[in-house]
Amino acid sequence: MVNDKWLNMKNSKFKIQNSKFIFFFLLSPFSLFAQYTEADIYNYIDTYKEIAIQKMAEYKIPASITLAQGIFESACGTSRLATEGNNHFGIKCHKEWQGDTIKHDDDELQECFRKYTKAEESYNDHSQFLITRPRYSKLFTLDIMDYQSWARELKAAGYATNPQYPDRLISLIERFDLARQDTICMQLYGDKIKQK
Repeated sequence: MVNDKWLNMKNSKFKIQNSKFIFFFLLSPFSLFAQYTEADIYNYIDTYKEIAIQKMAEYKIPASITLAQGIFESACGTSRLATEGNNHFGIKCHKEWQGDTIKHDDDELQECFRKYTKAEESYNDHSQFLITRPRYSKLFTLDIMDYQSWARELKAAGYATNPQYPDRLISLIERFDLARQDTICMQLYGDKIKQK
């Protein structure tokens, strides 16, 4: 009887763990190995949405795109680059970078990535990165409310090598209603954005 009880508990535990895996799989069509939950994503959005809205007002980059990239690139703030380097966007050092660095395996072993003292610096540098590189200039000819075109053009301009990158961003934006942050920004700062 004790063995039966233990077996039932074990089977129940397996079902719960299995259902968690299925939940992660369904939640994250872009990654079989997602280590975060839907609640983690909502917490990430709550933590960084105001910064993303500010960056949209300052640089005309949709807050939805910024948040989706942050969630995806940083594994919802849990990646090594995010936890040890406050790098939420996977931005590599490049020649001009004068700040701190962190080594991380990516396309090649032990590549140089930018390291920040706080996540907000990563968000600011992400905006600067996009507006100062000619290859991203086409982004700023797109409708600021058209997150789908922004996601596709980011890939076309070479931000990521993954062919599914636009679909992953769009999926995050639509699943978690990130476009709402774009609407909020336009309500708050629409005149400022249109003047640029």
